[in-house]
Parts: sequence; C-alpha cells; structure tokens
Amino acid sequence: MSYYQWYEMTHAALSPARAVADATRLYYKNPLNPLTHTSMGRGVAAMMEMFERVTRRYGKPEFGIETTLMGGMRVPVREDIVWERPFCRLVRFTKAMPSGKDAGPKLLMVAPMSGHYATLLRGTVEAMLPDHDVYITDWIDARMVPMAQGTFDLDDYIDYVQNMLHVLGGDTHVMAVCQPSVPVLAAVALMETRNDPYAPLTMTLMGGPIDTRVNPTAVNRLAEERDLEWFRRNVVMKVPFPHPGVMRDVYPGFLQLGGFMSMNLDRHVAAHHELFTHLIEGDGDSAEKHRDFYDEYLAVMDLTAEFYLQTVETVFIEHSLPKGEMEHRGNPVDTTAIRNTALMTVEGEKDDISGLGQTEAAHRLCPSIPDEKRVHYMQPKVGHYGVFNGSRFRAEIAPRIADFIRSNNGIVVKRAPAPKKIATAKSRGNGNGNGKARTAQ
Repeated sequence: MSYYQWYEMTHAALSPARAVADATRLYYKNPLNPLTHTSMGRGVAAMMEMFERVTRRYGKPEFGIETTLMGGMRVPVREDIVWERPFCRLVRFTKAMPSGKDAGPKLLMVAPMSGHYATLLRGTVEAMLPDHDVYITDWIDARMVPMAQGTFDLDDYIDYVQNMLHVLGGDTHVMAVCQPSVPVLAAVALMETRNDPYAPLTMTLMGGPIDTRVNPTAVNRLAEERDLEWFRRNVVMKVPFPHPGVMRDVYPGFLQLGGFMSMNLDRHVAAHHELFTHLIEGDGDSAEKHRDFYDEYLAVMDLTAEFYLQTVETVFIEHSLPKGEMEHRGNPVDTTAIRNTALMTVEGEKDDISGLGQTEAAHRLCPSIPDEKRVHYMQPKVGHYGVFNGSRFRAEIAPRIADFIRSNNGIVVKRAPAPKKIATAKSRGNGNGNGKARTAQ
C-alpha cells in the first residue's frame, strides 16, 4: 500500500473527528452561550479550530478579484475561460471598460506548476490588472484528470505555452513566475527559430531556475545528490480511488507540501502558535490574516509524474538549457535565436529557492537580443515569494515591469530575420555568451 493510499485512508478516518471539532468550535463561539465569553470557552474553541485546520484538506482557492482601479475609477472584473486543454485553462480577467478606454497591453502570466494553484499569483494579478489585459494559466490538479485524457510532460507544457501565444496574437507580453521560466524561454526560442509571427513582444522571467549551477540552493543540491530513479521510487505514486485520475502516476501534493513546510518548519510552527494565541485573545484581524495566508499555502495539487521527472532531469540534474543541449520533441532549443522578444529578468536578494544569478543567466543565453531590449532587476531584502507578491513587489517591482512592457509595446511591423547561421549555446561554452544586461537596482 502506497503513502498516497495511507494518506487517503487517514484523511477519511479523521473525518468524524473533524466534524465533532467543528461542531464544538461553533458551540463555544455562539454568542448566546455564556461559556463563549470565558477564557475556558475561548481556549476550547481555539483548540478545536486548530485541530480542524491541521487535519483538513484544503481545496482550490478562488481568485476573488471582483473589481480593479482604472484611471481613478473602480470597474468590475469577471473571469472568462478563453482557451482550455485537459491540464490547463487560460483565464482572462475581463474588465468592464468605460467607453473609449483600452484594457492595456495583453499580458500572459504563466503560473508555476509546482504544487500550488495559480491563485498563489492573486496579488500579482491585482498589481498588473489596472494597466494590463491580464491572462493567467490555471493549471489543473492531475488527480482530477482521467487517464483517458493522456499524459502531460515538459514538452506538452512548452506546446501549451506556444498554443496560448498563438491564441492571444503577436502583440502579447509573457511573464513567467518561477518554475515556468525554463519552458517559457524554450517556447520563445522555438518560436523565434521558425520566425513565428506570434512570438511575444516581451518576456519577463521572475525567480526562475534558468541555470541552477549558479549559486545553488538547498533545493538544487537535493536534486543533484539524487539520481532520477531515486525520485521515481520515492515520490511517484498512483492516484487512488475515487479521484477521477485514478491510477495516474503523480507527484502527490501532500508530499510537496511536506517539502515546503520542512524548509521553514520552525517558522510555520511559530505562526500556528501565534494563531492559537490570537484566537484566545480574540484578535480577529490577526487570526484572519493567518487563515487567508495558510488557506492558500496549504492548498496543493498533484503533478503528473512524467512532467515532474522530466523537469527534474532537464533543469536540475542535466542543466540542459544553459548547456545548449535541451531538446523539444527531438528539435534543439536554441536560445540564441531569440532576437525580437525583449527580455527582463527579476530576482530577489534573499531567494532561497532560485538562487541569486540563476534567472539573470537568461541574458547570457540570449546574446542576439539587442542591449536596449534587455533589463535585469534585483530586488533587495525579498525572498522567493516577495519577487512576485507583497508590498515591495507592488511598490518597486510591478512598476518596473509595467515600464518595461510599455517601452516595448506595439504591433511588430517587421521582425528581424533569423541569421543564416546561429551559434548554439553549447559552442559558446555552456551558454556563457557576451550578451550584456542593463542592471536597474
């Protein structure tokens, strides 16, 4: 019996206890109950809520973006599905535009497919929505996709990105947050190689593992210390009944969550201790902030085994992209072919997932991009999450990305043709070309 089956059985066995705990919490939170206003009552209610939250399975959160501010006026926003495949939906945040107003440049946000749902980028969407026509990849939990829908690997991911760019048109800007930096860079390289008119105008890569040999983190070292078979034996499991994807090989979300939590376990324990204290003290605002964060953080999805294993092998073990050895369905991924798409990279000074310099490496791999169409920005005093969310993102990073997009916006009338002969990244010494990036700090 696999860990996944044990997990499902344990979750089912605890269901009655969760129901009792929730009922007890409600009893001691009832304002008509005299015990509610005592320290004992608040303590019991707090313990019951903690038990229920710790043993709960967190479902997919909602984006919940109902309005945005445009030109000093608040306008309604709705979510529209504009493209759909078995493993992903492309969601547009459609703004109710005033007459004569433009929604702004089209921005495709490629959310990470690394455990959390796309709603993790809610703050990113909110920050970019006022001045951009925002679309986001809403990846589907692999355990919810029946086996009849086929497989999904890194090559399929790259195909999805290219298909979405074709749907949106050649006046699109793409933003890749963390993990998708590699497939997005690969997709743009393939499109530029074949002179695809739908290649994006700009490409913004944020906290992504372009070259994990640079300033490796604990996550990178773990992948290098294990071979692919170790990951196959220890983290790949079959989806159990009764999920729609029963018998599909996946990297389960609960294992990913265990890895996330173990990286900063002391901080998570302290946060839950603070929640218990806030509940007893009746500090509702602080407790609600904790609930909002962990409702999102603890909601995880399964990844298909083939996508996970191919990503580990290609990105973290073999470093195929920076070595110039990456292939997509037998075709070489030549990043030197990128010449029309402007490039911006963003990193966080304290990023412990994608080390400083790993994303900036994209500039070395794309020497054909003119210097005036490339920007690198390192945000001081932020970690991985702060690269795409939080106050510093809103105040310092988002405005720079918006300025970069505006500087390279407009319909491309004539794209630069491909050179007759393009040097491969491999021939340039593991991708260390002479392309220079302008640094804004």
